[in-house]
Amino acid sequence: METENAPRLRGSCECGAVKYRVADEFLYAMNCHCSRCRAATGSAFKAMAGIERGKLELEQGSDGLLVYGDDELNNTRCAACGSLLYSVVRDGEYVHVALGSLVDPPSLRPTEHIFVGSKAPWYEITDDLPQNEEY
Repeated sequence: METENAPRLRGSCECGAVKYRVADEFLYAMNCHCSRCRAATGSAFKAMAGIERGKLELEQGSDGLLVYGDDELNNTRCAACGSLLYSVVRDGEYVHVALGSLVDPPSLRPTEHIFVGSKAPWYEITDDLPQNEEY
């Protein structure tokens, strides 16, 4: 579980039906340009941060989730508004929190772009973060 003194960040879907808290102890943060993340977000990339699954706690709306996938690999959304909240990854042990669903700012910002080899051809990366063809 989370460190006792770690700040907890609030997260929510667009309509407010689902609320969560997550420890501000992200292990990594990145912008993923793979075709699956683009399709899941409807955007040029998915801004996300990874953390152990046990450090994310649903506070409201656990009965109103739409889970695409299984318990070990999925995208978890609000069933009412469709907001992507997080993805369960790495054999179900970690979550990739969609940074856009956070209400509070995390201390770790994205440090790199991944899967730029399959990025949307209409999108130009204009920042100075490292760009990786794959992961």
